[in-house]
Amino acid sequence: MRLRGRGPRAAPASGAGAGDAPRLAPPGRNPFVHELRLSALQKAQVAFMTLTLFPIRLLFAAFMMLLAWPLALVASLGPPEKEPEQPLALWRKVVDVLLKAIMRTMWFAGGFHRVAVKGRQALPTEAAILTLAPHSSYFDAIPVTMTMSSIVMKAESRDIPIWGTLIRYIRPVFVSRSDQDSRRKTVEEIKRRAQLGGKWPQVMIFPEGTCTNRTCLITFKPGAFIPGVPVQPVVLRYPNKLDTITWTWQGPGALEILWLTLCQFHNQVEIEFLPVYSPSEEEKRNPALYASNVRRVMAEALGVSVTDYTFEDCQLALAEGQLRLPADTCLLEFARLVRGLGLKPEKLEKDLDKYSESAKMRRGERIGLSEFAAYLEVPVSDTLEDMFSLFDESAGGKMDLREYVVALSVVCRPSQTLDTIQLAFQMYGSPEDGSIEEDELSCILRTALGVAELNVTDLFRAIDQEEKGKITFTDFSRFAEMFPDFAEEYLYPKQTQFDSCTQTPPAPTPNGFCTDFSPEDSDFGRKPSHKKLD
Repeated sequence: MRLRGRGPRAAPASGAGAGDAPRLAPPGRNPFVHELRLSALQKAQVAFMTLTLFPIRLLFAAFMMLLAWPLALVASLGPPEKEPEQPLALWRKVVDVLLKAIMRTMWFAGGFHRVAVKGRQALPTEAAILTLAPHSSYFDAIPVTMTMSSIVMKAESRDIPIWGTLIRYIRPVFVSRSDQDSRRKTVEEIKRRAQLGGKWPQVMIFPEGTCTNRTCLITFKPGAFIPGVPVQPVVLRYPNKLDTITWTWQGPGALEILWLTLCQFHNQVEIEFLPVYSPSEEEKRNPALYASNVRRVMAEALGVSVTDYTFEDCQLALAEGQLRLPADTCLLEFARLVRGLGLKPEKLEKDLDKYSESAKMRRGERIGLSEFAAYLEVPVSDTLEDMFSLFDESAGGKMDLREYVVALSVVCRPSQTLDTIQLAFQMYGSPEDGSIEEDELSCILRTALGVAELNVTDLFRAIDQEEKGKITFTDFSRFAEMFPDFAEEYLYPKQTQFDSCTQTPPAPTPNGFCTDFSPEDSDFGRKPSHKKLD
């Protein structure tokens, strides 16, 4: 299984003639993975800074937050739902200036000596909502502290000492996990604020809903666009030689990112305010279309591609099964295409046995695109052609259905490695004893990992201790039980990214900074079941 690019394909126009930007090819890197490798010189610098400047910066940042706390406490007294007075009292204006100065000093002490700002921030009367992307770190809080805009936060945040007081000062929109109707109320509150002529601070929202490595823009959740009011897109860039900023689900943890960033002599960040985007009538009726078109504008400004990967794809990327997906896996693209066909993996799991039995009956017979469409009971389309090309490795117009079933099993139940392998053995195994040979094991594992090449010789020999030249699922499961880390040792021993894959940032919210408030009954707002992302 490999990702074979099909060339440029422009997305169909919609609304006011705007659709997603042409998708030249799916991104070559997993957007939820960040690999950070330091040279010997960079390690020496980090060691020097750790002993010298790092503790000073850390203590100074803590002092700045303590200094800001009493000001924020006084200014946030009173009921949070009370509308801000207009015009603001002189003392509130002074507090606002002081808090911005204190926060800017804190970032300066942390190495962000210059924050480049491009464009003009719209007035609240022009755009009540600011949509920021790409979202890649808790350092994305810099534009929040510079503008003192409101954000959407979980209700529990206001009870955090010191930080909760600073949060309350910017009049956030709180989302309560205990209130099942909270997300709808959040959208209504943002819409209410937007219709009051700029009396409330603007609301900053990260529509991606999770952190990525900035190589592309993933699907925007529609929550920020449901009110149907104009928004101002804001793009963030971190043009640093060494990327210690990015904090994704797989890679350096939160404390490591903080440590490494404070150990850099200088950190750069650019904030660009794009022109206000006013929705068409069609976009007002279709928040997903509105979100997609705003994403297109932001992607063009950043010079990156867009992809239909979503926050839910983190569940696949972070699966805790014995076969962790590599950074260049095709299975994220496969999952995207499955959704693009209108098929939902969570509903397809019950059909896996049916699919596998049908594929088993063909005994490796390769089929064409039209037969594949009939097998899935969907019409031939560009999306289906893209999916077909994932399995048509030789570009000969033929594919093996068994590979599709293995890939689908991984997407439907990413943590249940042995269940997928057992299903594969049932399809590939000989009618006599269900055994497979080395080539078949290679095909199964390449498909399960979504990679083009994989050397399984050492693994096969380790399992086939009797040197029969074939193994059964019983042999495989017994070996996996004895050596639960067999994948790291036999399949990708030199790939260091798996060492960091097990480190998950202890994020209090799904994306580490701004909570998601898309409607619960929307596909965009569906919560994944993976415990790490709860």
